[in-house]
Amino acid sequence: MFRRRRVEDADEPAPGVRQDDNLDEWGAGDQDSGRRVGSSVGPWDVTETCPERERIDLGSLLVPTAPGIDVQLNFTGDQALAVIVVRGDSMLQLQAFAAPKRAGLWDDIRRELIDELNAAGGRGEEADGPFGPEVRARVPAEPGAGTGSQPARFLGADGPRWFLRGVISGPAAGQPAQAKVLEDVFADTVVIRGEHPMPPRDLLELRLPAEAQRALDEQMAQAPTGGARTDPLNPFARGPEITETR
Repeated sequence: MFRRRRVEDADEPAPGVRQDDNLDEWGAGDQDSGRRVGSSVGPWDVTETCPERERIDLGSLLVPTAPGIDVQLNFTGDQALAVIVVRGDSMLQLQAFAAPKRAGLWDDIRRELIDELNAAGGRGEEADGPFGPEVRARVPAEPGAGTGSQPARFLGADGPRWFLRGVISGPAAGQPAQAKVLEDVFADTVVIRGEHPMPPRDLLELRLPAEAQRALDEQMAQAPTGGARTDPLNPFARGPEITETR
């Protein structure tokens, strides 16, 4: 059971994301816009009534859990950049961004994303998916990972002053049956936007669950000074990632 509450978050520059919109502002008496408002299908805003499901609180995102999936929080230094949901060899990356009050971001981001993919030697095209328009892509392999490209699906959902992006990669990107579990995670994710104004396309803050943060702090406090740690920080860490398996 999740309580109805109000909050605000943001959107970070990523493929097809430019930081050139006006600052997001609340107007007295105005109503939020975005295709998610009043929808009977997720992803969900925290103020909406959504299906009951066990979810991990990661700050701006409440991410559902399910048997056989692994939820990770990826860091660069001290900053959490994305949630990674792993099932077998497939992954779903989740990022939430601030959006303007009166317009969504996904229409513009899809076009930018396709242009960037094509310019980088990949390929992207718009297609209809379970959440409306999406981008189905061939993404160039990373340096050192061989030649060729890998399939990926870019999902998007505009909510009240937020935008949620999902990227499915691995076998599930090309196999609908394998994608269903990851699509269900995207659909049942709850976004917490917050009340403070934020520039559109700023990334909404992600953070560790309180229990995981306490465990990490305790293990870091006990770590010897100098030298690199070779033991994992239990129960959640894998190197720069914080992981919880359900």
